[in-house]
Amino acid sequence: MTPRIPDLHLSALVPLLFVAVGAMAVLMGEVFLSRAKSIQGKRVTETLVGSALGLTSIAFLALSCWVSLLAFGMGGIEEFDPGRPIFQLDPFSSFVSAMVALAALLSCALSIDYLSELRINHGEFYALLLLSTCGMLLMIAAVDLIAVFLGLELMSIPIYVLAGFDRRKLRSNESAMKYFLIGSFASAVMLYGMALLYGASGSTAFSALRMGFEMSPTLATIGMGLVLVGFAFKISSVPFHQWTPDVYEGAPSAVTAFMSVTVKATAFAALIRLLGMGLGPLDAAQGNVVWVLAALTMVVGNLMAVIQTNVKRLLAYSSIGHAGYLLIGVLTGTPESYGAVVFYLLAYVFMNLGAFGVVVVLAHRGHDCDRIEAFAGLSRLRPGLAALMTLFLLSLAGIPGTVGFIAKFTVFAAAVRSDIIWLTILGVLMSAVSMYYYLRIPVLMYMREPGDEKPRMEISTGEGFVLVVCAIAVVFLGLFPNHALLPLVGEFHVLDWSRESVRLLFGAG
Repeated sequence: MTPRIPDLHLSALVPLLFVAVGAMAVLMGEVFLSRAKSIQGKRVTETLVGSALGLTSIAFLALSCWVSLLAFGMGGIEEFDPGRPIFQLDPFSSFVSAMVALAALLSCALSIDYLSELRINHGEFYALLLLSTCGMLLMIAAVDLIAVFLGLELMSIPIYVLAGFDRRKLRSNESAMKYFLIGSFASAVMLYGMALLYGASGSTAFSALRMGFEMSPTLATIGMGLVLVGFAFKISSVPFHQWTPDVYEGAPSAVTAFMSVTVKATAFAALIRLLGMGLGPLDAAQGNVVWVLAALTMVVGNLMAVIQTNVKRLLAYSSIGHAGYLLIGVLTGTPESYGAVVFYLLAYVFMNLGAFGVVVVLAHRGHDCDRIEAFAGLSRLRPGLAALMTLFLLSLAGIPGTVGFIAKFTVFAAAVRSDIIWLTILGVLMSAVSMYYYLRIPVLMYMREPGDEKPRMEISTGEGFVLVVCAIAVVFLGLFPNHALLPLVGEFHVLDWSRESVRLLFGAG
């Protein structure tokens, strides 16, 4: 038998290629810059090297985001290998890739001065961040189980290192070790589930998985259950959430900001593509499992956040609660609900990255300012930061006028239209509970006197840029999620774009 010669189309991986080239450029740039004594008479310092590499990373991520948006605007499907399409660039992958590249770009801008403040401004930080982003883009574009696992490992391994990037601190080392051990276990469970799905269907392509449920329903159901467990680890779903607060607290705040939004967006995107293209609507047994996961995740995440005294741990449990809201959209399984999930992920990028951005800006003298008590009286010392933190927390709580409200409303509305009433009621109740712990911080900032711990009093250009972009997005998308007209830019139909991006998933297979 003559072996098939693959007909590879690299255009299907253009967003990823820009990030991959950027990672190589950063690695080579650190080698050459660290050897140079001076450039044009200016002494080369560690801070200068870190800033140059950070700006290089931002440039390549901006290119990746731009080409992803161009691909989304053009529509159509570009397969990496038409004979066996394991990756494809389509409206869904291009829209989510642009979202992840933007989140990584903002994380880079947030990190440049933060790493200098904590005295860990090493160039490999940006290479690891870019390599992890490559894995995310692979996972988003994957239409094959093998490709999903490849992207998952390329995404996860650099993040394990980034979580322990502050090597001098035991807490950072502990978070990296916990994340590595639990993440490895989750990957093994997912891989075993993929093997069972292959055994049931005879193929690893998403489009062939339905056949496995017809030929070997028991084997396929067990395999799909194990794959869902692997995804549950990555999205921090209860009862697979134990790593989240410890890793969020121990990792440097810039790393926590990056992983909190990009990993969640990537995992949910891969999950809804797998379900949409591979399975269609969940059957009764799988639906019951996801129902229980969503309910437990919302309840545990929100109730545990109430008792936290550390802002990063509070936001970690908040992240778990938001995973529960997103699981409602996954359970609903309609084009409307999947579009709502994509829009929710975009909203989460801005409001969560903004909240962590304030924590990053307050880092001072080599330490994070992450105790809740440290925010007491912040409105007197840093009124602008206090106002921004309040805005981001109100959006996370889902207050009308912010993008968080629109995101929750669209998910809950899609669930109600599909008669998922009780889970939606539970989601609304847990959103009310979240108001308590989110408002604790504004109360401290505006109604308490400053304590002995003084925050950093200056803000860098990159940090200010990230906070302004996130604040504008939170307000703008909260007021005009659709049909907004901007001068010099044109019309914005973000909610419609989110819905359009998922239509392909229901026409495949």
